[in-house]
Amino acid sequence: MSGRARLALCAWAATLMAACALLPLVDPATWILQAALLLAVQSGVGAVARRVPLARPLTIGVQALVTLILLTVVFARQQALAGLIPGPQAFQRFADLLQQGGDDIARYAIPAPLESDGIRLMLVGGVLVVGLLVDALAVTFRSAAPAGLPLLALYSVAAGLSESGAEWLWFLVAAAGYLTLLLAEGRDRLSQWGRVFGGAPRAPGGEQGGVLAPVRTGRRIGAFALGIALVVPLALPAMDGGLLDSARSGAGSGTGGGGTISAVNPLVSLRDSLNVEENQQVLSVQTDSEDLSNLYLRIVSLDDFDGTTWKPSKRHITNVPDGTFPLPAGLGAGIRRTETRTLVSAADWYAQDWLPMPYPPSGVRVAGNWRYEPVGMTLVGDHGQNTRGLKYEVRSLNVQPTAEQLAAAPQPSEALRREYTQLPDSLPEVVSKTARDVTAGAANPYEQAVRLQEYFAVNGGFEYDTQVKVGSGSEAIARFLKDKEGFCVHFSFAMAAMARSLGIPARVAVGFAPGSPQADGTVSVGLQDAHAWPEVYFEGVGWTRFEPTPTRGSTPPYTITDTPGSSVPDPALPSQDAQTEPSAAPSTSDSCSAQDKKLDACSTESAVAVPVTGGDGPKWYALLAWALGGLLVLLIPLAPMLWRLRARSVRLGAHGRGEADAGPHTLAVWQELTDTAWDFGILPRESQTPRKTAARIVRLGHLDPTAAAAVHRLADAVEQVLYAPRPRLTAGLAEDARLATAGLRATVGRGTRLRARFAPRSAIRVTWAVSDRWTVLKRRVAAARPTLRKTSGQQG
Repeated sequence: MSGRARLALCAWAATLMAACALLPLVDPATWILQAALLLAVQSGVGAVARRVPLARPLTIGVQALVTLILLTVVFARQQALAGLIPGPQAFQRFADLLQQGGDDIARYAIPAPLESDGIRLMLVGGVLVVGLLVDALAVTFRSAAPAGLPLLALYSVAAGLSESGAEWLWFLVAAAGYLTLLLAEGRDRLSQWGRVFGGAPRAPGGEQGGVLAPVRTGRRIGAFALGIALVVPLALPAMDGGLLDSARSGAGSGTGGGGTISAVNPLVSLRDSLNVEENQQVLSVQTDSEDLSNLYLRIVSLDDFDGTTWKPSKRHITNVPDGTFPLPAGLGAGIRRTETRTLVSAADWYAQDWLPMPYPPSGVRVAGNWRYEPVGMTLVGDHGQNTRGLKYEVRSLNVQPTAEQLAAAPQPSEALRREYTQLPDSLPEVVSKTARDVTAGAANPYEQAVRLQEYFAVNGGFEYDTQVKVGSGSEAIARFLKDKEGFCVHFSFAMAAMARSLGIPARVAVGFAPGSPQADGTVSVGLQDAHAWPEVYFEGVGWTRFEPTPTRGSTPPYTITDTPGSSVPDPALPSQDAQTEPSAAPSTSDSCSAQDKKLDACSTESAVAVPVTGGDGPKWYALLAWALGGLLVLLIPLAPMLWRLRARSVRLGAHGRGEADAGPHTLAVWQELTDTAWDFGILPRESQTPRKTAARIVRLGHLDPTAAAAVHRLADAVEQVLYAPRPRLTAGLAEDARLATAGLRATVGRGTRLRARFAPRSAIRVTWAVSDRWTVLKRRVAAARPTLRKTSGQQG
């Protein structure tokens, strides 16, 4: 194995060993096998490119291109052209997966499940990027010491996130890989110096002086990098929540009687769930409630708004209460309520850490390790417990306040109001200003909340669109209020924030809207029923659901008032559209029931809603451009082979027509022979005569007598055209070149034959020719400058 090949192998191993530090973050750790395979392909492409050889930047570019194609095949095959060539849809898929991975990092505790394609892309893609940097620095540019920096970054990120206590073990593994890389580079450099290094005189005392300076420098740089690797993880700030928080600080801490939980944020999967093509069933629900429109299954409440997103607060958790749960906070004695019983069966694939339940629950019968969070009245799995294939029973209260009771609700306690009306200073002023404008003239918090609901659901001009990104940052709500497009996350976020700006306690609940009734009396809840809605607190009633998202869920009956001018539709009546222009939404009819609408069984559409065919999809020229681009991408790796085939055809096919053609034709055939020998590993020596070159090709190529005779005949023909007073044509030169090529091919192995065909060494002549022409062009420009200056001076 050559020194550079050995160095490439060590770079691959060092990257993989540093990547092992990421193993505790994800379960299972099978992703490392995929990363190792893709990393090996990336490294192999670099070895082939350097063997050709290609220029250093071109080598790195080819590796980067192959890496992109590999990631496309693995993560975005359906969005790529021919399943291989990345286009706009593939890059959008990468962006979506990276966003999903970032959201899942905040969603899961360590170790995160590998089912998340976003996290898998971040892991595998990150390892490939680091591997490309290490290979480029250590092998392509032959500088292994700086290659420790990307390895350091890989280890430091893993060590900063993991709290498994085994960081020192992974540090030793990563350090061993880096030191192996340093030693391999030192050995490669020493081998290039040979006896000059090994035979240097020794200093007095028997110590060898000066000759180990490069190795000693590399060791110093390596020791410095390893020292940084020990210090950096200690200096990283502590990060809490989701994947950045240890599982020990979440559910399952303690002995079972207490502890705290850093709640999972399920918002991150809402958009993906709503956009699935098949509404796969998540839960099967059976209830004794006659009003299915209020059958919302709540997972968790989000009450902490930091200006970027809503998330659950860190809450104290206890054992699940036996028997009946305490009444929800704020619920008074004068509010009508009935108790309902709900049986829920979760799908075998649905693994949710929180237990979906109607709110507020009054009792739960469920098997497994579950804990109770009293403030949100939710159940969370302990020690890996989830809902996969679970069957459980929930008793819950159907609270039925009236509009008058909500309007007459007294002020909540100062502590509760202070906690649930907090808003960050970064929230744009337009949010609170819009809230004040919408609720101008309202007499109490209830009327303010109803007007906010009407603004979003009816008269604000908002449109429901699941393709809009969730968004983050302090400007996300302001952007939604301006664009007026979004889905339940946008509507619930905006209404809760605007309610808080008015001093009304509010939070966001996440779960499932009412599902679809089935013939057997059950209700099917699918992925597309995933939903988020705001909850507003009223003293004496408690946390009360509102529904600002148009076309989703059901309007709560207590928000339907007799106030003149109220535009909230009566859920018992068909929707009325006040607009006179045709609507883009499907037309409603008395014969189309609510259940038919939910099942998309209403076929009548307005003229505006009928899609126009023929105008959608990419244009023909765009497809042509992408096809040509894809063809170009495929041709790049084959360019050396195609050039050699073209050169061979021109050289051997240029038969002379007269004495004047004897020299060019003979030299062209001779050039083809020497390039072919070069492709098979016999390097050309321009200083040798044709006779000696022929003898060298015969000897090193182990040619049989027939091929050897052909080579010598070509050498004689070359000497004749070079030295004869009048060169003459020699018949059969092209055939002799083919006989010599066949002889060379017959004596080498399959690997050498494949390399000679697909990565011919002689293709480097293209680069030399371009360089020569560039040099000539620069000389001509430089020579023309004095003439131009002189001419300009004469004219002036």
